[in-house]
Amino acid sequence: MDHFIEVLLPIPLARNFTYSIPEEQFGMLRKGMRVAVPFGKSKLYTGLVVELDTDPPTAYEAKEVYQILDEKPLVSALQLRFWKWMASYYMCTLGEVFRTAVPGIFLLESETQVMGDSDWVAEHGTPENPESPESLVLRALEHQKALAISEISSLVERKNALPLVNRMLKAGMIRVQEKLGDGYRPKQVRFLRLHPSFQEEAALEELLRTLSRAPKQTEVLLHLFQLQQGVNKPVKSTELEKQVGTSRSVIKALIDKDILEEYTLTQDRISYSGGEEAQKLAGLNPEQQVALDTIRGFFRESRPVLLYGVTASGKTEVYSHLISEALERGEQVLYLVPEIALTTQLVYRLQQLFTSRVAAFHSRQSQQERAEIWYHLQRAEEKASLILGARSALFLPFKNLGLIIIDEEHENSYKQFDPAPRYHARDAAILMATYWEAPVLLGSATPSVESYHNAKTGKFGLVTIRQRYGGILLPEMELINLADAYRKKQMSGHFSHRLRDAIIETLAQKRQVILFQNRRGFSPIVECMSCGHVPGCPNCDVSLTYHQQRRQLRCHYCGFNRPLETECQACGNTNLDTKGLGTEQVTAELAELFPETRASRMDLDTTRGKHAFSRIIEGFEAQEIQVLVGTQMVTKGLDFGNVGLVGIMNADTLLNYPHFRAHERCFQMLTQVAGRAGRKDYRGKVLIQTYNPYHQILKQVTTGDYEGMYKEQLYEREQFHYPPKVRLIKITLRHRDWNRVEEGAAWFARSLRVVFDKGVLGPEYPPVSRIRNQYHKQILVKIPKGQPLAKTKNSIKRIEKSFDAISNYRSIRLIYNVDYI
Repeated sequence: MDHFIEVLLPIPLARNFTYSIPEEQFGMLRKGMRVAVPFGKSKLYTGLVVELDTDPPTAYEAKEVYQILDEKPLVSALQLRFWKWMASYYMCTLGEVFRTAVPGIFLLESETQVMGDSDWVAEHGTPENPESPESLVLRALEHQKALAISEISSLVERKNALPLVNRMLKAGMIRVQEKLGDGYRPKQVRFLRLHPSFQEEAALEELLRTLSRAPKQTEVLLHLFQLQQGVNKPVKSTELEKQVGTSRSVIKALIDKDILEEYTLTQDRISYSGGEEAQKLAGLNPEQQVALDTIRGFFRESRPVLLYGVTASGKTEVYSHLISEALERGEQVLYLVPEIALTTQLVYRLQQLFTSRVAAFHSRQSQQERAEIWYHLQRAEEKASLILGARSALFLPFKNLGLIIIDEEHENSYKQFDPAPRYHARDAAILMATYWEAPVLLGSATPSVESYHNAKTGKFGLVTIRQRYGGILLPEMELINLADAYRKKQMSGHFSHRLRDAIIETLAQKRQVILFQNRRGFSPIVECMSCGHVPGCPNCDVSLTYHQQRRQLRCHYCGFNRPLETECQACGNTNLDTKGLGTEQVTAELAELFPETRASRMDLDTTRGKHAFSRIIEGFEAQEIQVLVGTQMVTKGLDFGNVGLVGIMNADTLLNYPHFRAHERCFQMLTQVAGRAGRKDYRGKVLIQTYNPYHQILKQVTTGDYEGMYKEQLYEREQFHYPPKVRLIKITLRHRDWNRVEEGAAWFARSLRVVFDKGVLGPEYPPVSRIRNQYHKQILVKIPKGQPLAKTKNSIKRIEKSFDAISNYRSIRLIYNVDYI
């Protein structure tokens, strides 16, 4: 007798599906286990069992489960509960949360395998033309049991091999089947040891005499003894090859002669190579100690706590004491950071204190590494007691979560924009902490207006540290009027003479410099000086950015690129000029002004590799790099002890952004990058170049007046109805047809106004209205504090159902962004 189970699939569908399973297998299943199930015509997907022994479906015939993939549940009931809340709150499907929440290596999907049909070949033979694609495939299948579609594409040198496969399938030449790909595999490392028959001294002497005519093999043996250090220490095969400087064939010859034995051991991909002795926690100064005691008091009241401490005030030391207390209680700790770049420094610092109990988790790791951390946490192993991660670390399978720390809580990097779920890690972490009854600590030198408002109104506890650690003064700040500097001819490229002289002075003092320009590339615009033509992206409504290093024009939205032409594509003139400033251009001008200076860039272009962040940060810490030019990556919590000067190339690009948070973000970013200066032993200096030195936000930055910025922003948002006064849901409509988006957006906005009246803004085009050949139009729904959020979402979903019922609008994609920032 068959039983029926409800399965969650990692696809954006609003419902789960019911599958049948034989009685003998049903007893093996538990909620949270993975099963491979057929979906569609022949595709196999990894699904998650969410209900056992449900009723059979009435609308369709239940298919049978193909394979059970787990012996134990991969996902706990608490995780599923959290996923359901996230899907409901952020208006997406549970399948989308499932796909985001687990490492991709757990979501096995089938791959089409092509096999030859021996009966067809016996009857018809191979095609007459031996060079035809069909002949090539059939000949390859004589030597291989099966071929993947990608292998056939390479074989016939065609980008799309599906038409060929379909043609051969219809002719009966081949058969196809779906095969699940490989999943997680523990890392196996090969080791070498001397065969037991040569352990006796006499046998070993005889062996060395026998090998006297094989010097390379003798050398391998002698190096093996040296590496074993007389205690039969395990020796890696690769380590021995490297030590001897020989090839694998020499070692293989010794294995074939039964002189050496090769064996494998399972080894963690996430390993700690430091010492076993942990450093002692640093002592706290009186202000830090008061802050720590106050935080503990708020934790006893079960309130989230906002730690507002100026840059270099020692917030990380306070975190470390709280982490130590949680680990001593046997609890797990989640330490969230906004940027992967921060993990390089923080992992090292935390490993000095907590040794092998620290593990980093982020998207730059391989899928196998992420899966390994998942399993360590599931088993509650000590090596994964403290997880330092980016926002995706929220979804890990904690067993005993005792503390959540959200560092730099104001950062918009905590918000996921694409794909769904478009969650905010800070807000989701606060909710998740209630499931675990774990305390939450938010830390920042420039808190978000919402968090500070929550603290001021008593929803969060508020703890402040006003002084830098060690009594170091906050950096001296100076505004440089670019309009005056250009008028008085006091500019060298984009460097004012004041900034240039300050760099010379800082370098002479053997200090380092950080230059901040929040735009990568060389120049955002290339313009023809004859006709004014600006090269644009064919897929997006945006100009192409010039990257000098590659002599390329590149779109930062879709990735389209092409070589820089020597003449204008519109009029043929060769008089092309660049407009605007990027990090590449800053670095190039720096090399002209200071040819002897060792400079490096830190932006998306230079940090694409897995270890690129580490190399740059370690080089700067070791003072191999004198000047670091970077985008907002350099603003986020990095701790460099020898930075004497921070230069902001142009603050106006941050001020003049079309967004209600532009001034708040400008204050935060400039304050954060300024905080990299003078963190130890001396007072640093910050120079801000701007065309508008009298702007209120810039004055507040130079005086460190966060309270003034907060009150001003709060007043404006109350007047114009923006958070924290109201909540926002942004609805984006996307389609390739401009007219369809135009009509659909107008219809949707009219329907929303019937329900919400004046709380609807738009529809309007965003600053970039076409991306990847998809037209975008946006509607903003403002939800006052007294209006139930769940009821509002249900009303929007009812309108969506009516919208989808109109055939002309059904193909328009609707994207919801709850708590739009």
